[in-house]
Amino acid sequence: MDLEDLLAEQFEDNRSHLRAVAYRMLGSLSDADDAVQESWIRLSRTDASGVDNLRGWLTTVISRICLDMLRTRQSRREDSLDARLPDPVVTAAATDPERAAVIADAVGIALLVVLDTLNPAERVAFVLHDLFAVPFELIAPIVDRSTDATKMLTSRARRRVQGVATAPDVDLARQREVVAAFHAASRGGGLAALVAVLDPDVVLRVDRAEGLTVIRGAAAVASQAVLFGTLGPIERPVVVNGAAGIVSIVDGAVFSLVAFTIVGGKIAALDIIADQARLAALGVTAE
Repeated sequence: MDLEDLLAEQFEDNRSHLRAVAYRMLGSLSDADDAVQESWIRLSRTDASGVDNLRGWLTTVISRICLDMLRTRQSRREDSLDARLPDPVVTAAATDPERAAVIADAVGIALLVVLDTLNPAERVAFVLHDLFAVPFELIAPIVDRSTDATKMLTSRARRRVQGVATAPDVDLARQREVVAAFHAASRGGGLAALVAVLDPDVVLRVDRAEGLTVIRGAAAVASQAVLFGTLGPIERPVVVNGAAGIVSIVDGAVFSLVAFTIVGGKIAALDIIADQARLAALGVTAE
């Protein structure tokens, strides 16, 4: 095996890790794939003979690529929270091997939404340190700050995340029970029954082709039950970023994808993508 083939093999060994890092930083599967491809291009143009820790080197490279992409996105005000939800990772089961690395540690849609509110340097620092345990001294040169400043940057990001994104319940079977109760209430149980399964501070986000609708509070969400018309007559259970979700099917075609964030046995967030073109691009199918 020549050196180029060996380097390619080592890169493939790290591909799932790099995609997981990029997905958390960017909240977009296509952008994450672009970042991974760019990291390979940079590696292939580098003399890697002096690289002792290839995974660490690649993590640094892809972090810098993602930071540049986030800054460009911010300057153009593209893909903001007001425009769309982050890309979901949809699997048929929690143990689906093809995408397990991307959703390891239950990085849910609700957390990705909060990460979208951080500035680029905060997001990169938080993801690297709190989600991948990268030491501050290695993060500092990536975000162009001192180690102490990087610690403060990450701490500020952590406070913002903890203030909004409460740790969700992890028992998938229990989540399914709560989802079933929600379905029963939304299809004839009455307003009080619907409010009873919702967290008082629940947030509903419905992402359609024409834009994003955001509604907050149990009473307000329950009173907008018409939006649950995005739930079709046929529903296929799926796992969305490690949590309970459903694909709604109408006339044999995907109508919407619903992701549930459940905290303390109550629905804390409902994220619905009802843009069929986007769902098709994400590979969400009726089967």
